[in-house]
Amino acid sequence: MTAIKVFGQSELPNMPWEDRPSGVSGPLWRYSANPVIPRDLIPTSNSIFNSAVVPFEDGFAGVFRCDDWTRRMELHVGFSADGVDWDIAHEPLEFISDDREIGKFVYGYDPRVVRIDDRYYVTWCNWYHGPTIGVAWSDDFRHFHQTENAYLPYNRNGVLFPRKIDGRFAMLSRPSDNGHTPFGDIFYSESPDLCFWGRHRHVMGPVTNSWQSTKIGSGPVPIETSEGWLLIYHGVLTSCNGFVYSAGVALLDIDEPWKVVARSAPYVLSPRTGYECVGDVPNVVFPCAMLCDEATGRLAIYYGAADTVTALAFGYISDLVDFAKEQTL
Repeated sequence: MTAIKVFGQSELPNMPWEDRPSGVSGPLWRYSANPVIPRDLIPTSNSIFNSAVVPFEDGFAGVFRCDDWTRRMELHVGFSADGVDWDIAHEPLEFISDDREIGKFVYGYDPRVVRIDDRYYVTWCNWYHGPTIGVAWSDDFRHFHQTENAYLPYNRNGVLFPRKIDGRFAMLSRPSDNGHTPFGDIFYSESPDLCFWGRHRHVMGPVTNSWQSTKIGSGPVPIETSEGWLLIYHGVLTSCNGFVYSAGVALLDIDEPWKVVARSAPYVLSPRTGYECVGDVPNVVFPCAMLCDEATGRLAIYYGAADTVTALAFGYISDLVDFAKEQTL
């Protein structure tokens, strides 16, 4: 097992955790009480999935994708003492914006949340003449200040790094089209001010004849380790019955994150259980958030299941790093 140093994380003794059950051989295992967030946790929700969670004060906070009974895609704020039992606001999040055009909310989905310095930044798939990446910040999880959209449409899966790289904000994204994109590569971009984005670099693309042969996209916020940035990402296979979403792991260079150090050929999580295979969109696992306890290297990964509910998987950073390096493409 590789001795891994983790940077930028804190001790989280109260984060969700279960030990590896007997018979599990992969680097991740599922929470025995999944799904952790049911589709109807708030009265008007059709589904709650693809959501982002971070440590906040003495517990946890998050931004949740809650599709309502009209199937409008909204973002809601939630709080939890233990990361398992959640109190999610019944009313959607309303962003504060001085720009009436950018601040006009049409839909929002698949958020990520990251703390950089003293602010919590939210990125999400935001409508502006098609899907693009919205950006906002908060220091209290009650007031969210929207900035400029990061890119022209069409784009999805915008994920900020947890610190500036060479003095600039850094983000991974997946350029797309206006529909159910049948293609997609991960790209890296930088910004001095969260307004103007450039220095775009290709990171990695799909792999022929594999679980990630159609498209890929970044998942939770990367974690900085002594072996590189640990990235969990999703990959899509086009089967005879439609898309199948699974999750893999990669290591990116610390100083030049568009360079891939290692990338696992096998997936680390793929639809197998009833709540992952049956729902509004069958056969989907879609990770969006990852908690890390620096003291133990434990990980708790939140993922959307079948575009319907939110589930948890557990693992160790060292196991994922070893898996990426030993099973690399």
